[in-house]
Amino acid sequence: MTRRPRLNDIAQLAGVSQATVSLVLNGVANARIAAATRARVQAVAAELGYARRSAVGRGGVPVIGLLIDEVVTTPFAAPFLDGARQQAADAGALVLACCTGGDPATEAAAIESLRGLRLAGVLYTSLVTRVVAVPQALAGLPVVMVNAQAPRGSDGAPCSSVVPADLAGGHAATQALIAAGHRRIGHIAGEEWGMAARDRAQGYRRALASADLPPDPALVAGPAWTAISGRAAAHRLLDLPDPPTAIFCFNDRVALGVYEAAAERGLRIPHDLSVIGFDNDEIAATLQPPLTTMVLPHEDMARWAVDRLMQGQGLAPLRIKIPCDMVVRASVAPPHV
Repeated sequence: MTRRPRLNDIAQLAGVSQATVSLVLNGVANARIAAATRARVQAVAAELGYARRSAVGRGGVPVIGLLIDEVVTTPFAAPFLDGARQQAADAGALVLACCTGGDPATEAAAIESLRGLRLAGVLYTSLVTRVVAVPQALAGLPVVMVNAQAPRGSDGAPCSSVVPADLAGGHAATQALIAAGHRRIGHIAGEEWGMAARDRAQGYRRALASADLPPDPALVAGPAWTAISGRAAAHRLLDLPDPPTAIFCFNDRVALGVYEAAAERGLRIPHDLSVIGFDNDEIAATLQPPLTTMVLPHEDMARWAVDRLMQGQGLAPLRIKIPCDMVVRASVAPPHV
């Protein structure tokens, strides 16, 4: 592999969840994992050259606090946590993760506890990409925002931030459909309050403009977040007198809804309808046919944020966007004539 192997790489090749890989490689003996499964995970890890980094000593170790609002609503918290942990270990530091549930009182208590440690800094992390003010309780501490940005021109000391390049990702997804020959491309958008939804929709519009394809408001449906709302939005698009031959979906759960709507109409993917999702959710690889989608760079974002903190204070604040790579599977084909 050209990059450092990750837990998700091992999980996919071993046919297990990322959580199982973590339990095996971290030597959790009492986890109820079959010996054969443990051996398979270890063999894949060895084949990929994965080395568990645990060079941190026990005394006087700098701590990076990772404050996150949620960890259970989606599978995306694990890459944040593992990327931060591995990068911190490489730098001789530990990560202490605190899930605040978005509660200000819990958040304040966690920050107060962190101040009593040998603190290298704080990763202020959101599971959903959003604009959010850094709490006043973090004043005076080195902070990097992960999957979040402070409002431009906001009060308080500026800090660096890292988010996915959702606009470029939306552009790349739409451009892939254009390159396949589609000219009637629908978009099922997310909820407009979210940065990701706005940026992905803007990327969709820019890709159409760059190909001299006039925007058609009728081809945009939503907002949708789940398979249920995605199915309803897909039916609205497919009911058009001149329906789309391809649909770019806000996320993979919405794409699942598109698959369901297509099946209900006797349409075959990708023969009759091409589909691209976003997020590379676990369901993307199991759909039939497997879904082409964009990958959220959560692990890379956490790694960058830890590295930024460990470089020390005095650096100019940066707003970084990390690219979303495309995973090409089997849900895109030229339009059927």
